Amino acid sequence: MSDVHKLTGAYALDALDDLERARFEQHLATCEDCRAEVAELRETAALLAETTAVAPPASLRDSVLSGITQIRPLPPEVPRTTPASIAAQQRAGRRAWMPFLVAAALAIFVGLGAALIQPWQSDEVPQLTAAEQVIGADDAQEVFLDLGEAGRATVVRSKAEDRAVIRTEDMVAAPKGKVYELWLMSPEGEFTSAGLMPDEADQTLVLDGSAASAAAVGITVEPDGGSEQPSSKPIALFDLTEAT
Repeated sequence: MSDVHKLTGAYALDALDDLERARFEQHLATCEDCRAEVAELRETAALLAETTAVAPPASLRDSVLSGITQIRPLPPEVPRTTPASIAAQQRAGRRAWMPFLVAAALAIFVGLGAALIQPWQSDEVPQLTAAEQVIGADDAQEVFLDLGEAGRATVVRSKAEDRAVIRTEDMVAAPKGKVYELWLMSPEGEFTSAGLMPDEADQTLVLDGSAASAAAVGITVEPDGGSEQPSSKPIALFDLTEAT
């Protein structure tokens, strides 16, 4: 037989002789289409076998073999992919993603807009510095001293904040090798260092330590680096018991 593809039906019905079967099975190993056809035909034959068996006439084999030499089952149709269809699929894919891309772009735009608008629309209360909290406290008390040629200074104390702040105006710098040191004086007259003052004419400085129970704030001239206890009399002593 010249076209071995035409033997699928006979092979599925076991209607080939030994030589034909050997030739077809050799072909079947390399032909995916014929394997698919044989599988479909065998499945159909199995369904037919479930019906009432009827002995075929003796001429069936000859008529089948005669018919399959003239009828070739059509091969399975495989849709052809052309450049135009590929482009159409790509356009469809892009259209499918378009709503998601638009939504993402809108989300980014809204987020950026909120970030740009936020500074002008913020309802948050500005964060106050420690010095501003003391000066703005309801129980803030002030003591002002005019130090003459050395400048002027004001101490503000808030018992609620438990802190004190010193503000200076036109204060002269400490002598070379010296530094101004701040002190908190207890009601018993004991001094506790409250930090060193920078050499700046105008400054606002929060004193170190607890100031709620302090009776006074003092300034002394000390060697660079400061002292554990005053080494000289205060050049200024702010009496907090007379604070207004």
